[in-house]
Amino acid sequence: MLDTLELKLDPAHCALIVVDMINDFCAGDGAMAAEGLDVSMAQEAAGRLPGLIEAARQAGVLVVFVRNVYSTEANSYLSDVWLEQAARRREGSYVDRPVCPPDSWGNDFYAEVRPREGEPIVTKHRFDAFLNTDLDLILRSNAIRSVVMTGVATNVCVETTARHAFVRDYYVVVAEDGAAAYSREEHEASLRTIDRYFGEVVSCDRIAAVWSASSAKAR
Repeated sequence: MLDTLELKLDPAHCALIVVDMINDFCAGDGAMAAEGLDVSMAQEAAGRLPGLIEAARQAGVLVVFVRNVYSTEANSYLSDVWLEQAARRREGSYVDRPVCPPDSWGNDFYAEVRPREGEPIVTKHRFDAFLNTDLDLILRSNAIRSVVMTGVATNVCVETTARHAFVRDYYVVVAEDGAAAYSREEHEASLRTIDRYFGEVVSCDRIAAVWSASSAKAR
């Protein structure tokens, strides 16, 4: 049993998962901003994540980036269920405006939150990064037992993926200030749910400190 934060964050079996830190979800002229959503929290998280990612790399933690492909010219992924929900609640996204088309600016990583060559990039088509992707295969192949969740949106893709990780018997840690929603209320409500039922919620600084200590021991 991994019953301390230090054990969960052991680089030998921990992965850092960076969810949907891409332009359409973070940039001031991306798709979520076009819906009228406040992307400032996502941009604040983007300022913290490069330091956390570098601490993970220095400690030998597996770093996995996740991003969406939703809209395509042939509409390969958006079902009538998805489009009906979007038409009711998403202020034109997916219906009138494409979201995360492949090989587009909107689908590119935001600011300095970017993978290095060789780091795995998982493409998903729904909120859940495990659903019909190779994320679980990547984690199992690298003997991963615990995941650190970051990215956007806390209450949507991050929480959905954290729930799935927990029911697949991964230990879950969420970086409370390395994840973001489009309102403070949604972010904090999601963190409370995760902390009670699915995983441990701690700051980026606390996670990075554990990994920095691991790096120092390895030297």
